[in-house]
Amino acid sequence: MAYELLGYKVSRSSVADITQIALNQHDCMVINTINPHSYAVSKHDHEFQIALNESDILIPDGIGIVLAVRWLWRDRIDRITGYDLFIEMVSTLNGCGSGRVLFVGSTLDVLGAIQKKLSSDFSNITPYIYSPPYKESFNSDDIENIRNEIAKVRPDIVFYGLTAPKQEKMINAVGKVDGVKVMSGIGAVFDFYAGKVGRPADFWCALGIEWLVRLLGEPKRLWKRTLVSAPVFMFDLVREVFSKRVLER
Repeated sequence: MAYELLGYKVSRSSVADITQIALNQHDCMVINTINPHSYAVSKHDHEFQIALNESDILIPDGIGIVLAVRWLWRDRIDRITGYDLFIEMVSTLNGCGSGRVLFVGSTLDVLGAIQKKLSSDFSNITPYIYSPPYKESFNSDDIENIRNEIAKVRPDIVFYGLTAPKQEKMINAVGKVDGVKVMSGIGAVFDFYAGKVGRPADFWCALGIEWLVRLLGEPKRLWKRTLVSAPVFMFDLVREVFSKRVLER
């Protein structure tokens, strides 16, 4: 079940339902996030657009997506962040008795912290890490190395933490791998979970202004999301709403 929003299919399922479906099927499922910034970037990045469209599930990560659904369909959905998906996935897998999770991306320092914390928090999960070379785009050798690492580890879940749109493009290039249940790009979650970057408190997340807290904390890195991407998304959304209203007359 999904909403057709500005050319993308946004999931209307809960994070718990998505997790149950993904971990209880035989085929590999690609789960990525969509928010106003990723939408705006994809307008000028065809490869990224393809990667988002070829995801099996796009979760509504961003208060803008949630409000858009409410505006267009007068329906209420919960925002699902990459962190929500991550915690739900590893908690459920841990409850199954055993599991393997591979983390691809970031530095060895961050990955090591994730590995240590995950082993402590979820004792039934064995974490594996792989740090690809730091570069803007990956060549065929880089992609093949990741495929080989996945084949060697045989994980249930592969989380990519390279930030958008690099991680989504990598997932699409690597492709689905037999035996893997889930492949997902969760970006900043790597730094959050490793304790390298502070995540806004649940209070701010519940109010839907996590973006503002993060912007104030990292203005140089995140200003474009608010001052450029958000207006682009809003303009296209207003145009979509107007078109929908005209057609309903």
